[in-house]
Formats: sequence, structure tokens, C-alpha cells
Amino acid sequence: MPLWIGTYPAAGSAPGTGEGVWRVTVDPVSGTFGAPALAAELTSPSFLARHPHAPVLYAVAETPGGALTALRVHDGGTIEPSSTLSSGGDDPCHVAASVRAVWVTNYGDGVASVVAVSDDGTPEAEHRALYAGGGSGPVTDRQEGPHAHQVTVVDDHVLVTDLGADVVRRYPLDPPASDAATSDGEVAARLPAGTGPRHLVVLPGGALVVAGELDARLHVLVPGGDGWEHAGSAPVSPGAAVGEAFPGHVTLSEDGRRVHVGVRGPDVLAVHEVSDDGPHLKHVGDVPLGEGAWPRHHEVVAGSPDGELVVVALQGSAELVTVHLDDDGTGTVLDRAAWATPPACVLVAS
Repeated sequence: MPLWIGTYPAAGSAPGTGEGVWRVTVDPVSGTFGAPALAAELTSPSFLARHPHAPVLYAVAETPGGALTALRVHDGGTIEPSSTLSSGGDDPCHVAASVRAVWVTNYGDGVASVVAVSDDGTPEAEHRALYAGGGSGPVTDRQEGPHAHQVTVVDDHVLVTDLGADVVRRYPLDPPASDAATSDGEVAARLPAGTGPRHLVVLPGGALVVAGELDARLHVLVPGGDGWEHAGSAPVSPGAAVGEAFPGHVTLSEDGRRVHVGVRGPDVLAVHEVSDDGPHLKHVGDVPLGEGAWPRHHEVVAGSPDGELVVVALQGSAELVTVHLDDDGTGTVLDRAAWATPPACVLVAS
């Protein structure tokens, strides 16, 4: 199974000093990695997304005055940059693609931007809209202003988590053409002050599970009114302490019965069962990933009747690991691969 891997610069190095987009294979049964290959040298491509149909990969450059690069994917798995434009803000950290639009969240200044794309996946030269966000939170060193973190496509809208303002915003997937939009956007959900919403997943029934980077909790939001209402939360892992445990990426099992969360600090992959009543979350296991691992991102790449295979990008130890999760939520690390620069994103290539 081929994977694309986005990376950061090596520790202590300036952006643009050797990092890029890598391609590697993983055996979906044994979890063993093949030999990695640098597919394209790009500046700090910390997050990647595929066009739903066209052979195009999108990468953000997580730098001040960030960029979005489209890469054409050729037969045989090679890639070639085809166009680059501004991300619309500073320090872009996430990108999501639909058939007609590419969305980017800029952490540094909280701007969410959208670019229209042509039939072949090529971005248009100008942004369709720029949304400034707004607001702040009580954690003064992290919530001095808006910090757009993740964008998720849900039907004909997108949801943007704002770590700085403790809200989830909603925008039309393909908004009307505009040079700029200064609106803060429609607030679709509010979280408790100091949550620091980072990433979310949508449960089969429409509820959301949101990782609170700043309060070390998972929050459940249920449909209500014209958006979602907060319905409770749970520690991301037993003993997870505020300021010491930082939930990151969240994924959902294929059957919708479990969520998996990378937790930096304790450096584990935490697994929670999702019950139908409520819904509610129940912690069922932690898989240790190694001291100093700092799990930045992960992806479920294969499923079977006896569990799932998850590939985790470990920013701190500059490794990729494969984890087999059993059906009961317990897990085992199967393989480790050292990386030239810290991996930041895992994306199934096809």
C-alpha cells in the first residue's frame, strides 16, 4: 500500500533545507515499511490532501506567509509541482480538497481560505474567499487570537476548528467569488473556555468528537439548533494532565465504534469506544509509541475482522511506526522506520 508522507525541517534547521513529500509502501498485513523515496523537495509540507478524482496532491508550506502547492501525480507514483500560490495567511497547517474547491487553515493568523479548482484539479490563480476568524480564549499564551487548525468537509459545508477562540465555524463548501470576506463566519458550535479545539471526526449519527489540545480532553458535540451542542467530555487518557498531555489528530474506525487519538507528552495512541447512547466515550487502551515520540498525525490504512492497521507520524523521534489495533482497543507496534526529517502527515496514496 503506497503512502505519501509530509515532513517538517530537521530540528534546528530552517524551512527549505531538505524536507519534502516522501513516498513509502507499507504491507497492510505485516505492517512492514518498504524503502522510502523523496518524491518532491518542498518547504515544510506539513499537511497533504488528495483531489477526490484528479491525479493531484495538495501540500501546504507551514511558514509565515504560507503557500499551497498542487503536485501532479504521474503513473508510477512520481509527482511534480504544477502550481504554487499563497495560502492566504500565515503558518498553514491543514488542507482539505473537494471536487471543486481546496480549503486551507492558517494557524498563525486564523485565516481560513478557499481556492476554486478546475476539472483537472488545478487551483485557480486567485482565492475565492478569505475568512478572518476572530475571538480569543483564556489560555493567554495560546489563545491570544484566532488559530484556525483543521478543515473538514461535511456535505456542502466545511467545518473549521479554531483553537484560539474555542469554536467550530461553518462555511459553504464553494462560497461565492470574493476578494476577501472579513466575516468571522458562522459559529456552528462552542466549546468550554480553554478547550483549544484542534481536530475532529464526524460520527455516523452526525455527532462530532473534538480533541481539546489545551484541556487534554475529548469533547462530544451533538446536533442541536442550527449546529451542534456540547454534550460532555472525557479525559483523552487516564491521568492526562493539562499542560502535559496534548491531544492531536483524531481518526474513526471504519465501523464507527472507536476513535483513535495521538497524545503528545504521554506519547501514546489512545483508543476510545463510542457508545450509541448519547453518544458517550469510554477509554479502552493506550498504545505506547516511545519516549519523546510526539505523535503529530496518524491514519488508519487497513482494516480486518481482527483489528486495524494505523500508521503514525512521530515528529519528536523522526520516525514512522505501524500499530496493529485489536478489536478490543489494545494494540502493538509492528514496525519502525527512521525518517530523514520529522514526519508530519500520513496520507494513503490511492
